[in-house]
Amino acid sequence: MTGRPLHVLVVGQTPPPFGGQAVMIQAMLEGRYAGVVLHHVRMAFSEDMESVGRFQARKLWVLFTTVLAVWRARIVHRTPVLYYPPSGPNKVPVLRDLVLLCAVRWMFRRTVFHFHASGVSGFAPQLPGALRPLFRWAYGRPDLAIRTAEQNPDDGAVLGARRSIVVPNGVPDGRGSVAERTAAPGEPLVVLFTGVLIPSKGVLVLLEAFRRLHGQGVNARLELMGKWGDATFREDCERFVGQHGLADRVRFLGVKRDAEKLAHFAGCDIFCFPSHFEAESFGLVLTEAMQFAKPVVSTRWRGIPSVVEEGVNGFLVPVEDPGAVADRLARLAADPDLRRSMGEAGRRIFEQRFTLERFHRRMEEAFLSLRP
Repeated sequence: MTGRPLHVLVVGQTPPPFGGQAVMIQAMLEGRYAGVVLHHVRMAFSEDMESVGRFQARKLWVLFTTVLAVWRARIVHRTPVLYYPPSGPNKVPVLRDLVLLCAVRWMFRRTVFHFHASGVSGFAPQLPGALRPLFRWAYGRPDLAIRTAEQNPDDGAVLGARRSIVVPNGVPDGRGSVAERTAAPGEPLVVLFTGVLIPSKGVLVLLEAFRRLHGQGVNARLELMGKWGDATFREDCERFVGQHGLADRVRFLGVKRDAEKLAHFAGCDIFCFPSHFEAESFGLVLTEAMQFAKPVVSTRWRGIPSVVEEGVNGFLVPVEDPGAVADRLARLAADPDLRRSMGEAGRRIFEQRFTLERFHRRMEEAFLSLRP
């Protein structure tokens, strides 16, 4: 690689909180690139999952200081390219984007939008008429739009992007770092869910599916790993578990990180993720399970089918269909050879498409495509 490297200013959230978008931006920043130098202005609007997408007065100050930080970084580092992950179709984050992008986009020669969340391009009709020109000014005609899967809405094309591409996410390969296990004959199978515990991630769908599975006499345990979205939903879920006599079969693990998190992926028998989340674009947790050769049950929703191939490394079901989830879990529970073959296929798919190294390489190629 010859010549001056391309300098890119990344404006985005990094953990905490540990949502998929923040995790992937952190992973991108930690990559090593021959022809690209990344500078970072951290968006710090939310420090926990409860505050994501919600208005708080302190966020107005954060917005003001973030704009100032972007102006300063643009001048100091002389970065010609702005990288920004637009919000999902949620009013408060969209309004934040309008202010921030209108205040800073004019300073950069090139703009890259990375749609870790999907669907914002269709949000303009929900805004007051006076704000729609600002919407077009903020989001319109990026030089490069990146989405995580072909199946996601092509927000970039709708917004008039000069070029729109797909770059799948990737995760570091943790296999070998923790002990792996599967249930021995006679032991209960472990079904694992990981994600924010909110309705649209399919938590109640999974609980109802597990109730049906238990009613069929399947010897299994359900573990749900992640942070509660709010106290009311937690009470609803815990009430459901108690009412149906599942307290000794369902565990809410809370947030786990690093080796402890990987140990739960490595120790489950089936991974289940029945999401219909409004801004879902990929399902990063699916690849975290696949790296440990676990079969998966998930939904035909947004970019999930780009990760889960029906009948190959798992099953895909319609959204909000607990009967279908229970049926696929029962099939896998009854057939250890099927669990093994689907898990091995998932591991191969992970190695071929979803490693962190492949993600870094594709992102560098995407950035370098912006050179004159």
